[in-house]
Amino acid sequence: MVALLYGSYKCMANPPSDKPVVIEIVGSTTSVALQQICKQNGIPATSIYQWNNHLVVYDKLDQPERLLGQIAIKYPGCKLKLYKAPFYDFERSRCNNKTVAKQWDNIILTANLVANPKMQQEYLNYHAMQFEKWPEVSQGFCNARFQQLLVFKNGRQLMLIISIPKGESLNKLNPLTSKNNPRVDEWNKIMAKYQEGIAGTKKGETWVFLKHI
Repeated sequence: MVALLYGSYKCMANPPSDKPVVIEIVGSTTSVALQQICKQNGIPATSIYQWNNHLVVYDKLDQPERLLGQIAIKYPGCKLKLYKAPFYDFERSRCNNKTVAKQWDNIILTANLVANPKMQQEYLNYHAMQFEKWPEVSQGFCNARFQQLLVFKNGRQLMLIISIPKGESLNKLNPLTSKNNPRVDEWNKIMAKYQEGIAGTKKGETWVFLKHI
């Protein structure tokens, strides 16, 4: 029996149709069937990512539940998770320089929130007020030329998508978020107490990168 888990997210009367979603398969290391399904639905292979036994599709999907049904047939015994709307959304419109790159590379990371409901809510509250109370954080994203940054949640698990100009390196850009900007380091230090690694991570490891297949 396949378990379908739908993410909990901030209520939105009309979620933006131009935002992508995340579908995760937990329990398989083979992406062959997933590649076939994506091809049949016009989804590029570059939208598929993997870490250990976690497969992820990240793309703009009009009917993600339909794709979930197709995946469920091909991946019996796996857990399927849908991350349908981000609870945090940074865009270049918040920057002084609002120029958007024509092509992006998307970097996907995942981690868990700690198993404490009170702390989980505190984490969400921090993000809900970040643009107002911690504007230096989004300014850091602007400085690093991040094109978009989305955070999704399903249960305790987080999916972080950082979009950067195509051909750029996250290792090169990410340090610019905190350059001459100590509030970003302060923010990251606070956030660290709310996060931990998902099952299968090494001791002390929190965020892990999902790689293109």
